Parts: sequence; structure tokens; C-alpha cells
Amino acid sequence: MTWEAEPQYLIAIAAIALVYIGAIVLMGRRPTPRQSLAFSCSLIALFLTLTGPIDEFARGRFFAAYIFQQMLIAFVFPPLFLLGMPAWMVRPVLTNRFIEPFARVITRPIIAFLLFAATFTLIHYPAVCDRVCHAQQFYGGIHTILLIVGVLLWWPLLSPLPEYPRLSYPVQILYLFMLMIPMTAVAAPITMAESVLYIYYDISPHPFGLTPMADQVLGGLIMWIGQGVYIMFIFTGIFFRWAMREDSEVPAINRQTPAPVHVLRPTV
Repeated sequence: MTWEAEPQYLIAIAAIALVYIGAIVLMGRRPTPRQSLAFSCSLIALFLTLTGPIDEFARGRFFAAYIFQQMLIAFVFPPLFLLGMPAWMVRPVLTNRFIEPFARVITRPIIAFLLFAATFTLIHYPAVCDRVCHAQQFYGGIHTILLIVGVLLWWPLLSPLPEYPRLSYPVQILYLFMLMIPMTAVAAPITMAESVLYIYYDISPHPFGLTPMADQVLGGLIMWIGQGVYIMFIFTGIFFRWAMREDSEVPAINRQTPAPVHVLRPTV
């Protein structure tokens, strides 16, 4: 199998990097080292996801690789990308009077959640997946849509702008817990199906000697178990940050030295 990068993917990744660098030059400000690292990691993750072996296997009727690629697009790139965005870089765009009304709507937690859930469910509906998701003319477009709704999904958790505040820690935990419902609703029928659901993948042989049915079960488990474990790690991180913040807000006992007590002596 030869691994070749699609030119449109390389152009898109390079364009994202150039916009980021251009904003730094035009505004004369620099992201923090942590933000630069997160943004760099997001582009590396996107490059590895959309080029090379992962994309070749996903195109080559390997359902498990196709699902793994989608998990990277929706759950790895967006949080890294948002962590790499400085507020001063995003603010001129999202506070623009023409963009802000629309941005306010689509970044609301319930709207962002529903957009992602609906999109993710639709692209795994067998008829849509067979006829649209694997059609050459729509293949890149599906990835782009998944990237966009993925960023929207993570926005309420990692918004870089105070004007678009993040959810509180307890609500973040509830938000992630609720996310497992549509993911399970999609993954469970795929994993437990008694026949191959997707005509595109109902062809043998599959990579590594897998049968189409075994490939489908593996893909369903990656979606079901994989995303569940990943979300639980994020869930745990948020819980500890919440606990640390609550602990730091509790005043320490006997932190201040008590004021001396003056005893009045009787005068003779």
C-alpha cells in the first residue's frame, strides 16, 4: 500500500498555520508557550489523521480505521486547537457585529451539542454513509463538517474568550456525561449488529485478515469503548480541577496570627 497525502488536506493545514502566524505578525503579540504547543500539536494530529496510513486504511474499506480517524477529528484536534487559541486572536472575529449574533447562537452549549450529535448520527446512518460519506466528491467535505461541529462541541468546555464564557465545572461534567448518550446510541447498534450494515465495507478481504463483520465490530468498539474511556479521562481531569479550585477558595484555618490580648491591670 502506498501512502500519499491529498493535496487539499496539505493546503488546508498550511492555510490554518499561515492564518495563525499572520495574526501573530499583524497584532504584534505572541501566544504563550503552552498555547503555541497546543496549536502545533493540533496541526500535527490533523496531519497524521488526514494523511498517511490512517487515511489510506480509512479509504481502503477498513471500517475500524475509518472510525478511528473520525474519533481523532472530533475528539483530539478540537480541544488542542481551542487550547492553542489566544483570546486576543479570536476576539476581533467573534465580536464582529456581523459575526457575533450567529456565533452566540451556535456556541450555546445545547445548540453545539445537538449539532454535533445530529451530524455524528447522520453520517453513520448506513444509507448516508454508503452513498455520501465515501463518495469521492464528498469525502473531504464530511471531514470538514466533522471538524467544525467538533470544535463547536468542545467550545463550551474550552472557550478562549471570556465574552463567550465556559461552562462551570459541574455543568462541564454533566455535558460530557450527556455526550456519551448519542455516542452510545450510534456505537451500540453497529457493534451488536448481526450482519454488516454498510455495503461499502461488505467486501472481502479486509486488512489484517479481518472479515467484514469482525471489522465492523472492531470499529463499533473503538467508537463505543474508545470514546468512553477518553471522555472519562477528560471527566476526571475536570473533576480534579474543580476540586483544586474549591480547595483554594476555602480559607486556611488559623492562617492569621491572632491579635494579642491586652489585659487591663488595676491601678493602685
